[in-house]
Order: sequence, then C-alpha cells, then structure tokens
Amino acid sequence: MKKITDFRLIEKKEWAKSTYLLLQSDEPLEEIKAGQFVQVRVDDAQHTYLRRPISIHDVDYQNRTITLLVQRVGEGSNKIADTELNDTLNIIYPLGNGFTMPEDKTQNVILVGGGIGIAPLYYLGKMLKEYGVEPQFLLGGRSKSDLIMLEEFEAVGKVYITTNDGTLGEQGFVTEHSIWKEKKFDMIYTCGPKPMMMALTKMARENNIGCEVSLENLMACGLGACLCCVENTIEGNVCVCKEGPVININKLLW
Repeated sequence: MKKITDFRLIEKKEWAKSTYLLLQSDEPLEEIKAGQFVQVRVDDAQHTYLRRPISIHDVDYQNRTITLLVQRVGEGSNKIADTELNDTLNIIYPLGNGFTMPEDKTQNVILVGGGIGIAPLYYLGKMLKEYGVEPQFLLGGRSKSDLIMLEEFEAVGKVYITTNDGTLGEQGFVTEHSIWKEKKFDMIYTCGPKPMMMALTKMARENNIGCEVSLENLMACGLGACLCCVENTIEGNVCVCKEGPVININKLLW
C-alpha cells in the first residue's frame, strides 16, 4: 500500500557526488520490494516543483528505517542531499514494481550496477541471500571515486569491479569483465545507465540468460498519471513508474 510519511534523517554519509541518507519513520514500514522507489518532496527549492524519484537502497523493518543513495545532479537532488540530521523528508512509498526472485534457488545470478544504479542492488542482494540464492555483484564506474559502499556489498556477496580508467578492478565496461568468460549465469539483474543496460540485454539474449532491468526514465508524478516516463514495449506504451521500474527484457523492444 502506498503511503505518504515524514521520515527523520538519523545518519548521513557524504562522498564527492553522492550522499547516503538513513531515514526513520515513527510508524511501522509498509512492505517494500527490492527495486521499488520513493518520491521525495523538495522543500524550499526555488525552481523545483516536483518530487524526486529515488531508489530504495536498504530497508530495516525492526528499526523502521529506509536508506537512500542520492546522486547530486541538480537543484532538487542537491536540496535532498543537503538535509541535516534530525530534519524530515516527506516521502511517498513504496512505488513501482520490484525485482522477482528466481524460481530455482540453484540458479547462478549476478547483479550488475553502473554508477548510482548500484543503489537498489544492495537490498536485492540481501533479499536474494535471505531467499537462499547466493548473490554476486558486478559494479562499474568511471573511476574508483564513483564506487561507494563496497564493504557493505562485500558483506552480502562476491563483488567484481570495473572502472573506465582502471583505477579499481578491471579496466573497461561491465560487459567486458572477465567473469563473463569464467562463469555461466542463469539470471542478470541490472540498474544503471541505459547504454549499459542495453548492452547487457543484448548479451543476455545472445546467451539465453534471463534478465531484469531497472529503468531510469525521467519521472514526474510517480503514479502513472502524467505519462512522463512512458517506455514502448511489446505490450505498447507503459508507465515506468507504475509498470516498472523493473521490467523483464522479454517485454522490451531494445
């Protein structure tokens, strides 16, 4: 069930381009699936009128907390990232459809993230592990400084790294990592830049690998009313905020 709630900021970490926000509700959390997102109201911003969609990075039902990773891009995201401890953010959650769990727990799965697209994959990895599937992560960035929260990911599963400049892990794109030659995968879950996900979609189809992508189309309402985030699929145009953001590649026209 969707809910509008004020969350209080209780912990914050900052990097050059991204900010970690640990937010606590006074009320028990609604059920949240890995891959779902929130819409955050932006207060006191001169040119920002719409809420900002942000992936849910982690959930702790016992402590009534959700975690967001916010990439500083424009006025809205900067305003959210500048939230101070004990201040509140007004949030609509949980929105959209999340990732699905594999029917066969023996499947070899890999979670591939690029840039801030790593955000929903952490919670997905935790859910897969709890479900009985051992997650593996392949995380990519332009440089070492773009890759954050690596210790947390390593606590959940094996982590492989690529950077464009070779400052961490293997040099190149995630699709060029040697792991693809060393292992056979049954399922790919991915979130990140569209060109990266399109390349992974092509790879998955060529190798008969299941694949779900988390689309990052431009969103406004987050409820499927404004048609801002439409994606053309085999079923026609669908609103990514409502039918996605997670969509199986079998439905995509890429």
